[in-house]
Amino acid sequence: MHSTTTTVGDLLREQAALTPDWPVFREGDVRVTYSQLNKETDRLAHWLIAQGFATGDRIAIHWPNSIDTARLYFGIFKAGMIAVPVNSRLKQEETAYVLRQSGARACFSAPALAGTAEAARVNCPELQWIRKELPSDCPDSSIDLPTPAETDTCALLYTSGTTAKPRGAIHTNGSLLAMARALTENRYDPGERLVLMTPMLHTSGLLVVVGPTVFMGGECVILAGYDPGLILDAIEKSRCTVVIGLPAMLRLVANEQMRNPRDVSSVRMALCGGDAVPMALQEDVKRLFGVDVCDVYGMTECCPITSDGPGPRVGSIGQAAPGLEVRISDLNGNGVPDGEVGEILVRSECCCAGYWNDPAETAKLFRAGWMRTGDLGRRDSDGYFWFEGRLKQIIIRGGSNISPLEVEEALYRHPAVFEAGVVGGPDSIYGEVPVAFIALRAGTKATEREILDHIRPLLADYKLPDRIYFRADLPKGLTGKVDRRILRESLLATSASA
Repeated sequence: MHSTTTTVGDLLREQAALTPDWPVFREGDVRVTYSQLNKETDRLAHWLIAQGFATGDRIAIHWPNSIDTARLYFGIFKAGMIAVPVNSRLKQEETAYVLRQSGARACFSAPALAGTAEAARVNCPELQWIRKELPSDCPDSSIDLPTPAETDTCALLYTSGTTAKPRGAIHTNGSLLAMARALTENRYDPGERLVLMTPMLHTSGLLVVVGPTVFMGGECVILAGYDPGLILDAIEKSRCTVVIGLPAMLRLVANEQMRNPRDVSSVRMALCGGDAVPMALQEDVKRLFGVDVCDVYGMTECCPITSDGPGPRVGSIGQAAPGLEVRISDLNGNGVPDGEVGEILVRSECCCAGYWNDPAETAKLFRAGWMRTGDLGRRDSDGYFWFEGRLKQIIIRGGSNISPLEVEEALYRHPAVFEAGVVGGPDSIYGEVPVAFIALRAGTKATEREILDHIRPLLADYKLPDRIYFRADLPKGLTGKVDRRILRESLLATSASA
């Protein structure tokens, strides 16, 4: 299926021809069929071209979960332009960075979010306009739309890494289609009904839910926001067959099902990724939903990388996903024997093409044709992979990446902060939360509340430190930099003793 499809726009056209009257997205009582979505996005693509935008132009999407968000994605893809999803949780400076670094020429920003985008616009010279609604004047056109190549860029997906600023992972038509194929092959049946638990502007929403839904000809039930009760209501009412979420999300849904059970007998599969899936959570899902949790390991640059199928090997992140090569290497790129820990490398059409306008970081991402994940793992003799930690010091809070440097940069803006170090601390709900260690300037005073109030306008709420510890000075490494490893070890020791 879809063996000759080379673009995401063609994928929708082909599926509309196969199942024109089948619903593709449902939002409350509103449904849109494949045929309707195909026609609406054709008109939107023509409208974008009529506004003077050209192939390769970046168009930002700053919109909550909705059918309109799907319309924007596919309209932009069909116009041969590049979609730039902007996380709705970002604050003004963070939003401005994504808009500026991507060189976005236009931004669709929903009314509830537009204030942030408007404020950010001051620092975005290439941004021509911000529109708070989708155009209603999109007439049909007989003019042919562009015919993008499989290798043409169609999305920039921003992710925080080990540096203070996010990077835009360059995804092509080919990589988006390859990822959708890898996620659906040997896993989904035609017509599956998925419930969307994650943001459509996040990697997990676009790559793991929206793309695969259209690829397999399924249906996606969209919820405007994350609410465990509403998710269970949607599963019961719409008879959803697949649940996909981050561990923190599944944990809250499982807790709600314990308190107020719904009929979830329609669920036949639960996929979880973005962070390690604790054994206790796997057991709860099995007991409450009657299905095993299938782990999906991936990242913004490539998703999936590994996945486990029916009857998963508990604790493992699974085997290499269909169409992907995965290996374990030492830090020099040499393979290591089964059972030994090394860096996880991947080679596949699913991998991004690099980072937007960042050749230095792109060069670091690849080694001899293999993409470096920055994560540590091992492979057993049966080909199952086991996650062993992160080579990079990224903090993953409920599936959302947080750069320690980005949080430290905000902390340093407080006049009393002399040194700052941020590490991930264990959390029973989110897996990890940012924890800050601060040394104040001599002769100054500041409380935890004062510092948090100072940085709150600079960072999305999920990036704010959960706790702040004050120290006379912070440990240093050989180069004089704050040693986060020592800070994290002391934090874990404190947590263990508590």
